[in-house]
Amino acid sequence: MVLPSVVLLLLAVWSRPLGAQCFPVHPDLAVEHAFRQGERLSYIIHYRCLGIRTDVGEAEVCLTDGGDRDGRRLLHPVASGSTYRFWDAFFPVRDRYESVFYEDSVQPVYFHRDIHEGKYTIRNYYSWDDSTHAIEAKVVKTDRTIDTLLPGHRCTFDILTLFYNARNMDLEALEQGVNNPVSFAVDEEIFDIYFRYIGRENKRIPGLGVFRTMKFAAKVVAGEVFTGKQEMLIWVSDDMNRVPLFFEAPVIVGSVCGRISRWEGLRYPLEECKVVKNKKK
Repeated sequence: MVLPSVVLLLLAVWSRPLGAQCFPVHPDLAVEHAFRQGERLSYIIHYRCLGIRTDVGEAEVCLTDGGDRDGRRLLHPVASGSTYRFWDAFFPVRDRYESVFYEDSVQPVYFHRDIHEGKYTIRNYYSWDDSTHAIEAKVVKTDRTIDTLLPGHRCTFDILTLFYNARNMDLEALEQGVNNPVSFAVDEEIFDIYFRYIGRENKRIPGLGVFRTMKFAAKVVAGEVFTGKQEMLIWVSDDMNRVPLFFEAPVIVGSVCGRISRWEGLRYPLEECKVVKNKKK
């Protein structure tokens, strides 16, 4: 039940390398992006297993000011998640992700990952070379520290920067049913997975109502949480915010799903995505 880890892997699966561009950018989002400083998204994580259906924790992603570098403005996203106090007795989670990227190009500068899940802990420290796109990586594990240079390219992102890049994508350019590759770095590796656009769907979000969404399926990486054999499903708001509203994914034991619970600072009103049913006369 890895909270922000699950959320961010879900949020990050919409980018693909396309020649000179990493992904097809929507013409209306090339300059004024789908996101802006001050945005905050909150999610409730739900666990299902052998008849157990319960909320186990929360995750949050917020976008703050990152200062500037060589005259270019930076943005600083932070994602965090934790289990509720009751579930700490079974499997405590305290995770935090941070990134810094250029606002204009949405290219990564720095990434930090600090994971505490049960007895498992790991920390990542990444720094990108602006010219070569190589990643100077330091990975701190319980028993050792790894210093390495990952051979990144222009379309190799950290999970957070990938999330914000993906939201600028021209989703209308995607062909239904086609697997699209995506590459990101985490720990001391670069992973290649895929995502697939399924189609539009009206999706009920518990506690909030029915929203117009675009539905995706994504391959996941086998590891501590995922088996690597199944896909996860993601429902994204069918508007210019491109906000993940709901997801569900099988894990090694049971399954998890997440739903958006609160939001603030969005560039466009999310309420315009809500489906309002006509009242019977």
